[in-house]
Order: sequence, then C-alpha cells, then structure tokens
Amino acid sequence: MPVNSPLRVGLIGYGLAGSVFHAPLIAATEGLRLDAVVTSNPERQAQARAEHPQVATLASADELWDRADRLDLIVIASPNRTHVPLATTALRAGLPVVVDKPLAGTAAEAAALADLADERGLLLSVFQNRRWDGDFLTLRHLLDTGALGEVRRFESRFERWRPHPKGGWRESGDPAEFGGLLYDLGSHLVDQALTLFGPVRTVFAESDARRPDAEADDDTFIAVEHTSGVRSHLWMSAVCPQLGPRFRVLGSAAGYVKYGLDPQEAALREGLRPGSGWGTEAQEAWGRLGAGESPLTGGGTTVPTLPGDYPAYYAGIAAALREGTAPPVTAREAVAALEVLEAARVSAAERRTVELAGRE
Repeated sequence: MPVNSPLRVGLIGYGLAGSVFHAPLIAATEGLRLDAVVTSNPERQAQARAEHPQVATLASADELWDRADRLDLIVIASPNRTHVPLATTALRAGLPVVVDKPLAGTAAEAAALADLADERGLLLSVFQNRRWDGDFLTLRHLLDTGALGEVRRFESRFERWRPHPKGGWRESGDPAEFGGLLYDLGSHLVDQALTLFGPVRTVFAESDARRPDAEADDDTFIAVEHTSGVRSHLWMSAVCPQLGPRFRVLGSAAGYVKYGLDPQEAALREGLRPGSGWGTEAQEAWGRLGAGESPLTGGGTTVPTLPGDYPAYYAGIAAALREGTAPPVTAREAVAALEVLEAARVSAAERRTVELAGRE
C-alpha cells in the first residue's frame, strides 16, 4: 500500500470496549482508518454504521479473515475468553494485533501469544489506556522529578458503589470467562504498579463476592512487594459506599493524595471525541502534595493534573507499524501483569503469600 495511505483496522467487538474506547480512538488517530467492525448483534451493527458510516459491518470473525489481505491491524475488543483464539488466528494470518486487557486468561497463554508474534515478526500489544490517565501521568512526573523522595508505599484504588450486579460476562462465575474485578480493574491496577515500580517479589490477596447475587469477585485487595522495595496496595471493589483516594503515594520527602477518576472515560461515554482541551481535569479534583499535613483540610500544595491522553496509545501503535518503534504496551509486559494476577488468585484461595520466582 502507498506509504501515505492510512492503515486499515478491523475491530472485533462493539460492546463497551469496542464502541466507547477503541472505535473512537482509532477514528481520531492520524494514519489509522477503521475499516470493518465485527459484531453479530444487529443493533450494534446499526450503531457502528451510524457512528462510523465508512465501516463495513460483519457478523463473524470468519468474514473478517476472508478480507485479511485488505487489513493492516486487528483490534480485539470481544469477551475475555475469545482473546487467545482470535489473536492466534490473526497472527497466523500475518496481521498485527491489539488486544483489550487482559491479553489472556493465564500468563502461559499470553507468553505463547508473545512467542508467536515474535516468530512471525508481528506487533502484539495490549490496550492499557490507564497508563494515559492524567493523574497517572502526573504521578509519573512527580516520581521523575524526585518530588516524593524515595517511594515506600503506593496505594491505588478503583472503587465503585454498585450494590446490585449488572450481569453479563464480566461478572460471570464461569471460569472460562475470567470475569470478576481481579481480571477487570485489577489488570489496570497491576499494570500501573509494574510500570511505576518494576518487577514483583511477593503477592498477597484477599478476594470476595460480597453481593448476594454475585458470581465472581467484586471486592478484592492485592498487596505487592516489588523487588525495588516499594510496596503496592491495590484495591478494586464494586461495594464501596464511600470511595477512598484514587492514589495515595508515600515517600521519604512527601506524599501525594489524589481523589476522583480521570475524565476521559466519562467523556467518551458521553459521545465526546479527542480535540482541544481533551483530558483536562477540573481544578477542584487536583491532588495535593505535602508532608505532615492533611489534604482534606487544605494541607500541602495543589498539584495541577496533567491532561490525560488516551489518543497517545493508538498514535504509538501507528508509529510502531509505520516506523518500527516499540509499541506503547508490549505483550511481555502483559505476561508479567498476568503472573501477578494469577498469584493473587492463588493467594486469595489458599490464604497465603505467593512468591514469584526469578524476580531478583
């Protein structure tokens, strides 16, 4: 294809992940063109055509493989149980792949996919959009500038108040679905912790299904000891009537406390698209930096939240395909995160700390 032609993208799945995150971000990325959407749901097909009039809507992945020679990238935003078989087929067809998190149900399956991509010389990346949350980018800046000193504890939360299950595969108790918050929100929390503080030595977890009708975990805690010495405490819950801070990071010189969620997901859900002012957070939601003071009473210094930048992920994918640069998230990073999630599942079931070998 001509060098200046856009890379043609086939998107599998048009539920929440496909319609709210992937399709809008792909469409907003220079050098990418959403070419086809796979969904068997007629209402979602109509939605895809209304929102992206140029796309072909297909009822099955088999129809997508029939037009593989017309595509340059496959994006998989379908249920977790389909990630491995669909990614395997795409890679064997010679197509680069982006997979929504989690890449696979097990670290072994993820490693096998990474090996296959390496053998074929193809890109395999995982959509970890939370690396481009504004509060996470702000925290990285504070770490890079030494504002916290030596970090000793990293506390991170994704908490919600949903006293009744919504249903669907994300809350299914079927082991094949890999439902529950550990693999859903935990995929983000663990990825962020590993990105900031590196490999893990030990994992301890508590995991419960608190709601009467819950089939999968809806209230989980993970304590991680990194080989760097930092301890990460990660909470994910659907049963929090009072929400804790999104971040509480404690260092030898100062601490950073931040409440509230990055605004990009809410904007995408409302139909807004990247443009001027994208990812900007309201001033009243900014975090505070200080020592020996309470941020709840105005102590410390207000830290402006950097703009969030979800579009950076697909811009990085386009650059990796065009220029051969490293993808913004690698498959091997996804393997490392899945090792922690698997260890957390074992820890919660057996009520013990799990050591990860070879992490020194």
